[in-house]
Amino acid sequence: MELTAAAQWLNTTFASFDQSITLLVHRLYDVAGGFCSPFFEFISLLGKDGIFLVLLSLALMLFRPTRRFGTAMLFGVAIGAVFTNLFLKVAIARPRPYADENSIFYQLWLIMGQHMESDKSFPSGHTTAAFSTMTALFFTGNKRYSWTAFIFAILMGISRIYLVVHFPSDVLGGIIVGFIAGCLGALLAPKLPEKWYSFSIFKRKAGEGPCLDSASPDSKA
Repeated sequence: MELTAAAQWLNTTFASFDQSITLLVHRLYDVAGGFCSPFFEFISLLGKDGIFLVLLSLALMLFRPTRRFGTAMLFGVAIGAVFTNLFLKVAIARPRPYADENSIFYQLWLIMGQHMESDKSFPSGHTTAAFSTMTALFFTGNKRYSWTAFIFAILMGISRIYLVVHFPSDVLGGIIVGFIAGCLGALLAPKLPEKWYSFSIFKRKAGEGPCLDSASPDSKA
């Protein structure tokens, strides 16, 4: 398979880095005897096509106290998806680690359950989605607590290396793109009209069912 110049550069420049980090992460399998596999498979599933993270963003947008978080997260994941899936993956077209059957990555991939992925490798879409949403949440929320969102994002990146469906440099690329996208999401969200953040979807009035109603000074919170 003929590689693009960008893919060849990544494979050459990060060869030692990719192999060293992959073998280090694979130690989790050696030490735990496969105990970690279901956990990382579940984490990876949460990032598939960004669906869970989009749904989480939409769910947070339903409620006024969390609408700013959800809005910033949705902006972030959308921006990250556009740059990753429509531009970078297409332009770079880097094959997956297991594409080379003569590599150590292929051997590890066989051990880890042969998880197949259909698109190209750089950058990691799962990692991009996780870091874009969690970065947006971090900057939008109370940083005393919101930093914990990065735990999920980091676990997502590790899961992709653990399952040998991405090179560590793919994950690094996803972290960079996701962080930038999340920052943009956090910057764009406050630009929306304040009315977007003040209306209540589930507000109830006496004797009436749920309704879509705008908050006003005379209405009760």
